[in-house]
Amino acid sequence: MADTPADIAALSFEAALSELERIVEQLERGEVELEKSIAMYERGAALKAHCEARLKEAQLKVDKIVIGSDGDARAEAADLD
Repeated sequence: MADTPADIAALSFEAALSELERIVEQLERGEVELEKSIAMYERGAALKAHCEARLKEAQLKVDKIVIGSDGDARAEAADLD
């Protein structure tokens, strides 16, 4: 997330998703000037990337890689106890 603006990087997943949803709604209505639309789209793309990264981090915390007896690797839910 090196290219993510600091204000976005500090957002929780839920806050970033909520802002992204508001941006999408505004853009879908088509009532925003072109220059503002472009800026909103760029911020939306950064929010989307942030949300995807946060989801990936969460997934990695819950999954672990296990090598089966056949030598194949697979993801398995981690024991969080």
